[in-house]
Order: sequence, then structure tokens, then C-alpha cells
Amino acid sequence: MKLLKVIQLYRSEKQLVAKALEGSRRAQKDLYELHAPKMLSVCRYYIKDIQDAEDVMISAFFKGFQNLKTYQNNGNFEGWIRRIMVNESISFLRKQKEVYLTDEIEDFQHENDDSLNENFNAVEIQQLIDDLPEGYKMVFVLYAIEGYKHQEIAAVLNISENTSKSQLFKARKLLQQKITNLNAVGNGTR
Repeated sequence: MKLLKVIQLYRSEKQLVAKALEGSRRAQKDLYELHAPKMLSVCRYYIKDIQDAEDVMISAFFKGFQNLKTYQNNGNFEGWIRRIMVNESISFLRKQKEVYLTDEIEDFQHENDDSLNENFNAVEIQQLIDDLPEGYKMVFVLYAIEGYKHQEIAAVLNISENTSKSQLFKARKLLQQKITNLNAVGNGTR
């Protein structure tokens, strides 16, 4: 009886990263397939057009694989590649000249109401975020979705912390207005 040779498959992320560092295209493909759906969502937060978001995601994966030697294995790979996705998305928007961040600083009260009406589904929420001006949208996504602090946002976008706070305040205010308007239409009061 002849035994079949079992080929070792690299299933853990750590093993995949190690093999990808050795130049394994299969490991790179497996890492891509493992993380692509979530990373496309990250790019899509910033970039309205799905084809552009896919292009940015692929470009970011390529950049990640080119610079994989800088990944230190001291955090998870998903977090590392996610940061590359965010940076590539912001770079794409800058190249498109779609980002406008005002330096005006307004006196505002910090509102901490990130709640959205439970009547909205994910597609509707994404549409509300997509409709924000690009500067507002970037700061809102970095803060509310990615969890960046204003100091980090300021560094990434090359703006002051106060500008970041102002953009977030304006984004929240605009989102709240849109939600109020949609609720009014949905309730038949408009």
C-alpha cells in the first residue's frame, strides 16, 4: 500500500507571514484572501467608488508585501496591513485633490453622541458617511471607525489637532442633520 504524501498547508497567520517573507507567492495569496474582504471595507470607508477602493486595496497589499520585512510580528498582521490601507486611501484622495480641510477653529462643545438611529442599515450609514465632504469624512472615519486620537489624525493628515477636532465636530453635526431629516421623512413629518 502506497501512502500519499501530505503537503503542509500554512494556516496560521504567523506561518503565512513567515512564508511570505521567504517569498512564497502562495502564502501572499493566502494572506490576501484572508484579509481582502475586511481591507476592502476599510478602503471603502474613505473612497466612495468601489472600483477605486479595490484598486487602492490591491495597491496597498502590494506595498505591504514589498515592505513585509518591516512587520515586526509584535502586533497582529491585520492591524499592520490595515494601517497601510488607511494611508493608501488617504494618499489616493490627496492625489485626486478631493480633500479639503479647513484650518478654521470654531468654539464648539464636544458632543459625544456617536449613536445612529437603529432604523438605519449598514448601507444607509455608509451612504450618509459617503455624502460628507471629503475632509470631514476622513477625520470622522479615522476617529469614529479606526479609533485614532486627534493627535494621530493631525500627524497623518498634516493638520493641527484643533483642525481635526473642528472637522469631527462639523462631520457629526452634518450627520446628525441628515439623520434628523431622514427620520422626519420616514415619520411623515416632512
